[in-house]
This record gives sequence, C-alpha cells and structure tokens, in this order.
Amino acid sequence: MTGELAVVGGGLIGLATARAYLEERPGADVVVFEKEPRLATHQSGNNSGVIHSGLYYRPGSLKAELAVAGAEEMYRFVEEEQIPFDRSGKLVVAVTERELPALEELERRGNANGLIGLRRIGPEEITEIEPTATGIAALHVPDAGVTDYVAVAERLAARLQEQDVVIRRGSPLTAIRETSDHVEVVVGGETHRFRNLVNCAGLHSDRIAALGGIRPEVRIVPFRGEYFTLTGPLAERVRASIYPVPDPRYPFLGVHFTRAVDGSVHVGPNAVLALGREQYRGRPPSLRDLWEMARFGGFWRLAAANVPAGAREMASRWRRLYARQARRLVPGVRAGHLARGRAGIRAQAVDRYGKLVDDFVIERSGRSVHVLNAPSPGATASLAIGRHIAKVIAGGTR
Repeated sequence: MTGELAVVGGGLIGLATARAYLEERPGADVVVFEKEPRLATHQSGNNSGVIHSGLYYRPGSLKAELAVAGAEEMYRFVEEEQIPFDRSGKLVVAVTERELPALEELERRGNANGLIGLRRIGPEEITEIEPTATGIAALHVPDAGVTDYVAVAERLAARLQEQDVVIRRGSPLTAIRETSDHVEVVVGGETHRFRNLVNCAGLHSDRIAALGGIRPEVRIVPFRGEYFTLTGPLAERVRASIYPVPDPRYPFLGVHFTRAVDGSVHVGPNAVLALGREQYRGRPPSLRDLWEMARFGGFWRLAAANVPAGAREMASRWRRLYARQARRLVPGVRAGHLARGRAGIRAQAVDRYGKLVDDFVIERSGRSVHVLNAPSPGATASLAIGRHIAKVIAGGTR
C-alpha cells in the first residue's frame, strides 16, 4: 500500500487530523492505523464528555489557542451532525478563602482567552444556578458543555470513509523507517509507504516516536481517572457541571460533577498513578510499563516531589474518601450515593526533570509529526488540533 499520509491512532485527534489534511488536499490517499479493534478505545472514549471553554490554560499557550477555537468548532460539528450535546455551562467553586487567589487567576486567564459571558458570582447565585452546591465564590462559565465523544469519533470516521480514507482497525505498527522522500511503516508483516506520517497514538505516542528513531524529551506516565455515578434524589438536582478550583501545581482539574448528555451525573475523576498504560479496572498491572517507568529518572523525580498529593489520590480510591472529596462541593453526597463507574487512563507527558508537562507537545521530525502530549482538553480541541497538525505537515507552523 502507498499513499500520502499515514495517521497512527484512531482516536479523535487522529481522525481530526485526517479530516483536516483532506480539507487541504481533497482526494489525497490517507490511511488511519488503529491498533484496537474499535475506534476511540482509550482517552477519546473514556472521559467526562465535557466540551471545555478554555478557562484554565495559560494565555498564549497552544492549549489556550486550540481549546478556545476547538470548542467552537466542536459545537458546530455536533450540531451539524446531529450528535447529542448540551451547552449547559459550569461553575468553578471556591470553598475556602485560600482558593480565592487561584479563582482570580482563572478569571484572568478566561478573560485573556476571550471567553464570552464569564463572570464571578457569590454564594446566593451559586445555589440559584446549582441548588446542591455551596461555596464562598465561583466562576460561571456559560460556554462549557457536554457531548458524546464516541459518537463524534464514529461520525468523523464515517465522513472520512465517504472520502475513501482507509481505516484499518486491529493494525498495530511494528516498525517505522524514514528516508528523505518517504516513510515506511510495517503493519502485520506488510510494509506500506507514505509521504508523511502523523503519530496520534496517545498512550503509546512516545513508543511510536521511538519506532521512528526519535528520542523524545518527554515520556508518557499513565494516570488512571476513576469515575462514580451519582444516584438517588441528589442526582436529579445537579443541573450541569460543578468543578472545584484546581491545584495550579498540577494539570488535573479535581473531582467534579458532570451531567452527561444521557442525563446521568458523573463524579470524578481522581488522578491515580496507573500500573500500566491500559490498566483499566479489572486489568492486571503491566510489567513492561512498570519496568519502563522504573528506568525513567523523570518518574522518580516526579514521585519524590509529590508524595503527599500522590497519597491523597491513592486514598481517594476508597468510596468513603472519594465521597469526602465530592462533599466539598455538594455537601449532601455520601458514599452510598456513589455507584462505581468506568475508568479512563490519561496519557500524561513527564519530562526528565519530573515535571508534568502542561501544554500540548507537537513536534516535527523529518516527514513525521508526533503528538507527544495532548490530554484534556484534547477531545474538546481535537478538530483544531487536527488543523494545526495539517499546517505543521505543510511546513507552515511548528
């Protein structure tokens, strides 16, 4: 098989990249290789379904730029494709005075990033918007919403196939060889040749880069996010999304409440170190993944610098302690209100100094482009990330 572009990874970003490439080059030969038997198996299909507004991200960062643009494009896409969505808004709630400076910083970032309708509110208006929530101040973010990202991935794939894009499921890459004028990929013992390659492999993006002879400056360290479903009368009273003020030292947003498009209310996720890149509930640890983490100095520096935070997250795996975290925002929550839900794995890039990389990392090397860090808001921003990657391929940006 020969073609113009090979996309590695059949999640939202991989599919969006193929879409954007075809918009620039109609009729191009594009192949998407997905190692799993179905699309959107990992991060794209195991998240809270939130369309983020761009509130949290440092102004001028790639995350801020692509999240704001991507959210609007995602709303247009789901509306045009008649995919369920709700532009329901959310509250980011400060519970103590110590959280007020961080709330003010979020307000500054949101205004700098051009969020429309963002405003600070007090305790009375918090309960008017979300009757179950309490706090001393909050930001109301009307542009936040929810959708079904699995449905988005399926619709993207259907539209690509209408344009003769080949989507090969169950097709892991085993080798990559790059020359001055093409990239060869080996899949299932067969060699295929393309002009360019884009690595959107998420949890395995650093490994795909290594197959191509690249030694990335960052490594993927997996964090498992565990969700619960809120049950009982309390769930009926949560209207949209309720978030805590996040700890600015970490790229995680904290345990929050989200009313999904199917009407259920998700609580979570926490952020627990996973013992494997695909160690979902019920799966054993991966010795290979643990060995790779143990050999990476950045992992040990990360662990040493975050012992208290890590211990708190590990403790949150107990339902009673999880409920305690949730109760900071919604005081009525008890352990008996939480039914165990799904779990997702976040592909978090960590550098050799042990720093959790906050911004998106998209690097070009020869004829290959590698997406080495695109966790949340990766789903929200996926269509915009795809356009950005298409420009990188064309040499117009980095």
